[in-house]
Amino acid sequence: MSHTYEAVKDFDQQDPLAMYRNEFYLPENRIYLDGNSLGLLSKRAEQSLLGMIEAWKEHGIDGWTTSVHPWFYLSEKLGNEMAPLVGADAGEVIVTGSTTVNLHQLAATFYEPNGKRTKILADELNFPSDIYALKSQLMLKGVDPESHLIQVKSDDGHTLNEDDIIRAMTDEIALIVLPGVLYRSGQILDMELLAKEACKRGIPIGFDLCHSIGSIPHSLTDWDVDFAFWCNYKHLNGGPGATAGLYVNKRHFGKLPGLAGWFSSNKEKQFDMEHEFTHADDAGAYQIGTPNIFSLAPLIGSLSMFKEIGMEKIRAKSLKLTGYLMELIQEELNGHGFILRNPIDDEKRGGHIFLEHPEAARICKALKADGVIPDFRAQNGIRLAPVALYNTFEEVWKTVQILKAIMNEEKYKQFENKRGVVA
Repeated sequence: MSHTYEAVKDFDQQDPLAMYRNEFYLPENRIYLDGNSLGLLSKRAEQSLLGMIEAWKEHGIDGWTTSVHPWFYLSEKLGNEMAPLVGADAGEVIVTGSTTVNLHQLAATFYEPNGKRTKILADELNFPSDIYALKSQLMLKGVDPESHLIQVKSDDGHTLNEDDIIRAMTDEIALIVLPGVLYRSGQILDMELLAKEACKRGIPIGFDLCHSIGSIPHSLTDWDVDFAFWCNYKHLNGGPGATAGLYVNKRHFGKLPGLAGWFSSNKEKQFDMEHEFTHADDAGAYQIGTPNIFSLAPLIGSLSMFKEIGMEKIRAKSLKLTGYLMELIQEELNGHGFILRNPIDDEKRGGHIFLEHPEAARICKALKADGVIPDFRAQNGIRLAPVALYNTFEEVWKTVQILKAIMNEEKYKQFENKRGVVA
């Protein structure tokens, strides 16, 4: 791609998704490249949230059954609308809980130690909360996490090798939990291959899709993945603390949830008020408590855009944006000490790039001061996520020029090389 400013403007004029930028509230005079941590608010999401408040105002308790989007069925409705984003069939997805609560539910359901199969297989690069949850589940089963949580090592500290993961699928493993896209480097794991190899060995396998849903296409059901879980506030733009999601393959329908709750119930039986539990016969069984209606509401508007566009077009633009960003970094920032730690190949790269630099915390602060919103990851990582729905090639070009000026003029030296409380 040409690196001139005029050519960049042409790229944006030819962009088939350009119209969707106007759907979002964009920070004034800033370039927002942190959509892999928190997506921006769209006008559709705002309207669906305001509409839900009006429904409460108008219907009161009858909103559970008589509002435009009846609350009693909203988690299931949104789950079916979200299903195409992960390649799932009807009933296999439910919008519920939070990422870690959903992992606890799924681990409590699928981790069934028996005989010598007592260990959980994970990796050393996953997001910390997943590891906390898995260690908790091991302790609840009365086994030592130090010996029973196996974490596949990384050769380079940034990426994982699928062959290493497969070799670790021994006859001692009772459950496998891995990221779909690594949160730091943005590496996409070969979920299809890993699910196939786990199935051969009779080991249930699940994936954390927090950094992949809304960013890359999936085919969970075709890949025969057992379960998955994710947040909806990153690429899906559901808002801070948005209700999360989970997937359970339909061949497991009827399996008793490890953590039963009020909304795990079969909806026809839920209000019979019996103490004998009758669970739903689809992914709805893995809900626990009453859905957070106002945290579900923004997804009504947000998901409508994904339905209109389709993941293939979103992925195509995302790859062009991250590819162009890498080209510019390698050409314009050569000699400034940056190392690209994300995969270069399209089929292995998620929706963000990861730059390593010993002054990363200071550089992130300098970028913010100059109008670019990046994401810092300890110890020395800068994540930049140009999102297909609202970022432009012009913004990518400007970001690299701003970063080049920061390095040439050593602007970062006026800041402390230390992360903020929230990074």
